[in-house]
Amino acid sequence: MVTMRRRNERGVAILAVLLGIALMTLIVVDFAMTSGLGFVAAANQANELRAGYLARSGINIGLALLAMDARSDALSQTPTDTLSDVWAVPFPPMDLEGGNLSLSIVDEARKLPINLMVNQSGAPNQTAIAKMQRLFTILDVNTDLIQGIIQWISPNGANGAGDDSSFYAGLIPPYAPRNGPMPTIADLQMVQGFNEAIFNRVSPFLTVMPETAVNANTASPQVLAALEPQWTEDQKVVQQIVEARPFTQPTDIMNLLGASAPPTLAQDVTMHSQFFTVVGTGTYAGARKIITATFQRQTSGVGTLAAWHED
Repeated sequence: MVTMRRRNERGVAILAVLLGIALMTLIVVDFAMTSGLGFVAAANQANELRAGYLARSGINIGLALLAMDARSDALSQTPTDTLSDVWAVPFPPMDLEGGNLSLSIVDEARKLPINLMVNQSGAPNQTAIAKMQRLFTILDVNTDLIQGIIQWISPNGANGAGDDSSFYAGLIPPYAPRNGPMPTIADLQMVQGFNEAIFNRVSPFLTVMPETAVNANTASPQVLAALEPQWTEDQKVVQQIVEARPFTQPTDIMNLLGASAPPTLAQDVTMHSQFFTVVGTGTYAGARKIITATFQRQTSGVGTLAAWHED
């Protein structure tokens, strides 16, 4: 009996030891996995930080290019902003400190100003609305969506702005219309009727910056065609303008078109741009950072930040 009891005690002791070893193994494995994941997370954060600094470097290079162009314009008798300027020429990607940075610069004056469709008093600007309608027609987008934009940017109660308040209140989550100028073009995605596909189609041709005229030297054919009713109907005129640029002043276009030049052309176009959007992209060890910054360039070349967004 004593021998049998000792054997049972030994079996229990062995089982307890095995359970202890298994438990210690689980603890060690869990600790190793946690430590490994922590190391990976820390490495990813470090790579994202490096990518962010590379993207910021792209923004700084863009500002330097804009300042360089401003100094060149200061020495020119006919300063203009064109697609052959140093800021507009594609900038080659750069390998730097084990990562890569790239940048692009676009002037906002090549686009139609969306906030201009409503005056500061809250009244609709029919001239700007007509241009927007022509642009949407050219882009094959339903022009009925424009009324939603007008309601979105109109002061509360103006232009029927309150008509769609119930629509926005019924969304999940609900939100209220802007009832003022759009601060960024991303606002457009919140307007009734706009989805990702429509936004991607129209946003490259629209700006929220206070550019009052379109730069005829940099604008796309679609935007140029939307400026005048006769240009929308006759694309050959737009092609003629595109092939003849750059221009130094609006009268150059008027002389080109002769008697067919619209009487409002001098107010509709410019040869200069004030606001520029710089997109800096940084990549490092698989991490990627995109910074989009819009600046108002002064005649001295100094850029004043107007908008900043990071992805």
